[in-house]
Amino acid sequence: MTQKAILLLATALGALTVIIGAFGAHALGPMLQATNRTATFETAVKYQMYHTLALLAVGLLLFRVEHPALQVAAWCFLLGILVFSGSLYTLCITGITWLGAITPIGGTLMIVGWGALFYAILKAL
Repeated sequence: MTQKAILLLATALGALTVIIGAFGAHALGPMLQATNRTATFETAVKYQMYHTLALLAVGLLLFRVEHPALQVAAWCFLLGILVFSGSLYTLCITGITWLGAITPIGGTLMIVGWGALFYAILKAL
């Protein structure tokens, strides 16, 4: 993934996170409250934003450092957002509970992304 692609993805995901958070608070609020899924939805939004910022940091770090582990970090953050937050959003909206079983895969990808970022910084700076 190019530096430009990483930065564009991070900025688009940042905007999307705000949109999803607002949609959840306003349009989905009553449904989320009725199904006791408000906290789950908020967790998905928070983790999406945290890892969007991490993806942005990777893109900015690429101005100074080129290390293959930064690519690993970028992909892990992106896939982690899709799997972790995506499965929680889908769970909240559809009520399909088996999706909770794949959420930890997304969390694991996020952890691997942080590890790869740590490794890249350790070796390159």
